Amino acid sequence: MDLLYWLMLLKAPNLGVKTFYKSLRYFETPQQVFQASHHERLGSGLFKKSTLAYLNSANTSIVKADLEWMQKKNCHILTLIDKRYPPQLKTIADPPPLLYVRGDVGCLKEPQLAIVGSRNPTTGGKQNAYQFATDLSKLGFVITSGMASGIDAQAHIGALEQSAKTIAVCGTGLDRIYPAKHKSLAHQISMQGALISEFFIGTSPIASNFPRRNRIISALSLGTLVVEASIKSGTMITAKLAAEQGKEVFAIPSSIHNPLSQGCHYLINQGAKLVGNINDIVEELPEVSLSDILPQKKDDSIKGMDKTGSKVLKCLSYEPLSIDQLVEKTNLSPQIVSQELLLLELAGKLEKTHAQGYILIK
Repeated sequence: MDLLYWLMLLKAPNLGVKTFYKSLRYFETPQQVFQASHHERLGSGLFKKSTLAYLNSANTSIVKADLEWMQKKNCHILTLIDKRYPPQLKTIADPPPLLYVRGDVGCLKEPQLAIVGSRNPTTGGKQNAYQFATDLSKLGFVITSGMASGIDAQAHIGALEQSAKTIAVCGTGLDRIYPAKHKSLAHQISMQGALISEFFIGTSPIASNFPRRNRIISALSLGTLVVEASIKSGTMITAKLAAEQGKEVFAIPSSIHNPLSQGCHYLINQGAKLVGNINDIVEELPEVSLSDILPQKKDDSIKGMDKTGSKVLKCLSYEPLSIDQLVEKTNLSPQIVSQELLLLELAGKLEKTHAQGYILIK
C-alpha cells in the first residue's frame, strides 16, 4: 500500500525530487499527503496549482502500468525506505525516491566498480574495457555501467563472460531497452545481475534522462574507471559526479593522437588516478570495502589456483622480483602477471616491497 502512494505522489505534475522530499518532511509519508485536506496541502506552500489539482483528483489508474510490471518475475520497485535499497545511493544530494530493479536486488549492495566510456571507441578501447571488467570481476567486484554501445557494453560483456555479476543503470523505463540492439545483452544482465532505473515504466529514452542516470552509476560504485572519452561527453559528466560524490576516479591514458584520449588525459591532469593495470585501481580502494569481497577470493585462489597463478608463484623467492623480471621468467604478458600477483597477494602468498618488487611470505 505504501508503494502505491509513493508512485502516485511522484507522478504528480510539477513535483520534482526536491519537492517530493520536502513534502515527506512536512507530511511524513506520501500517504498522508493524499489524506491531508486541500487546505492543509495549500497551507504547506509546497505545491503549485497544477500539483494541487492533481492531488485533489488522483486515482490509482495512473500507476497501473508500474504495479503490473512489478508482478513479473524478478521485477521489483524499491522505495528509499526499503531495506533492500542500496545505502551508498542514499548518501548523494538527490537519491532517487524509487528504484526499479529487474534481476538480483542483492547485488546492489555488493562492492561495485563503474567502467564507462565512449559509445564509439577504438578497438583498443573496447579491449581495455573488456579486459578490465574481466580482471575486476575475477576479484569479486560487480561491474556497473550504463549499457550504452561501445565501452559500456564491453564492460558488461567482460563480466558476463566470467559468470560474474554486472549492473546496468538505464535511462529509460525498464519495459524498454535502449539501445534496442542490446535486447539480448539486457536479458543476460537481468539474469546474472540487475537492470535498474529511477524512471517510470513507459519512459522513453529522453536525452535529459541520461545525465541523471550517470549520478546513480557513480554513486553505486567505489570508483569510476574512464576508458576512453572525448572532453564533451556523458562519460565526463559521470567522472565529474563521481569526484563530487567523493569517489575515486580512474583513467586509462592513450596516444595523444587519439581524440578519445583527451577526456582521460584531462581527468588525469585534474587528479584522476592514471591506470595501467588493476593494481592501480585496487590499491586506492578503502580496506573496509575490500574486506567485503576478499575473504572468499582468498580461499578460491588457494584452493583453485590455475596454471598461470602457479607459474608466477614458482618464479617468486625471498628476494624481491619486479614485474618486468617476472614477465621475463614466465613469458606471460605484464597485464596477466600483474593480475596474478594481485590474486596471490590477496591470498597471503606474497607481499609487495617498497622497491616495487614482490617476495614470498615465509
